[in-house]
Amino acid sequence: MLSVNETKPADLTLAEREAWRAFIAADASLASPYFSLGFLDAAAQARRDTRVLVIRQHGRITGFLPLHAGFMGHARPLGGPLGDHHGLIAAPDADICLTDVLRAAGVGLFSFFGALGMQAAFRPHAIDRDGSWVIDLSSGYDAFVEARSAVEPKAFRNLRARRRKLEQAEGGFVFRIDDEREHVFAKALEWKSAQYRRTGVFDAFSVRWTRALLKAIRHDDCRLQVSSLEISGQLAAVHVGMRTGRVLHYWFPVYDPEFSNFGPGLALLMEICREMAGAGVQEIHLGPGEYDFKAQLGAWQMPLAMGFAGQGAPLAVQRAARALETGAERLPLGPVSRLPGKAFRRIDLLAGFHAA
Repeated sequence: MLSVNETKPADLTLAEREAWRAFIAADASLASPYFSLGFLDAAAQARRDTRVLVIRQHGRITGFLPLHAGFMGHARPLGGPLGDHHGLIAAPDADICLTDVLRAAGVGLFSFFGALGMQAAFRPHAIDRDGSWVIDLSSGYDAFVEARSAVEPKAFRNLRARRRKLEQAEGGFVFRIDDEREHVFAKALEWKSAQYRRTGVFDAFSVRWTRALLKAIRHDDCRLQVSSLEISGQLAAVHVGMRTGRVLHYWFPVYDPEFSNFGPGLALLMEICREMAGAGVQEIHLGPGEYDFKAQLGAWQMPLAMGFAGQGAPLAVQRAARALETGAERLPLGPVSRLPGKAFRRIDLLAGFHAA
């Protein structure tokens, strides 16, 4: 027998929180900071629409689905568009039907874009697939470099050349793994906003809740980590990420274009890898996106699924929009055939950012 209770994170009982932690401890695929209670609590501080579906089968807690409850029953994954990875926090042997869970909770539509591809509950509803590259630090930094150099020798020759150039810079360079200076954090968001505008991407930090979320990630099991690189006495690159005991999520890297000849972004990432390997971090999750450096540094990909599930009118509307998108893409109109899909994705992105 299935029962689903929707609750606010603050109202989770001690037993429910202990079950959440037990599920994470039993499943290595849930090691990402996105699945921690700390990230859930931070999201709840930043967004009033944060909820958790507590799933029970035959009276026993078998899983949780954190989400943001939206207008007309349209729910989105925890963290909204900032949530690179999401899914069920559940027992490894749990047999959970996503449609049944959403129906029991009264959720009309749940759209997902980075659900764990290995979770069976999402597979029937996936319309596209992606992957998140993972840097493997489990055997240490030197082993990581040796293994990836054998596969990508040219890329690592370039990294070594950039490192020498960095060492020869007038005034040298300074790396900080935990840079708690407020102006560094502020500069990172300023640079990132400018980068978004320059590339025609929606500025994630133009809405209040995203900044509030970053500032709220200050928990024992999930904390914000700001790392920086200075060259010749000037701030050149910053990374704003979050980590658990064994995983760092590579989240918001940014650099000053004036230092682009040093490759400061990758230089900072390599320094982070070196430091994290010595601090017990076993994996750095690079997130989705087709970037050469991710394939060059990553040992494997975490499978991700994109799609939607639900019931009733909200699901019917979403299916109709999807049918229109795929129908247009089949027409011999060149780039014009992709316009409906781009428009729908843009609308959904904006709705995800402004729903809070």
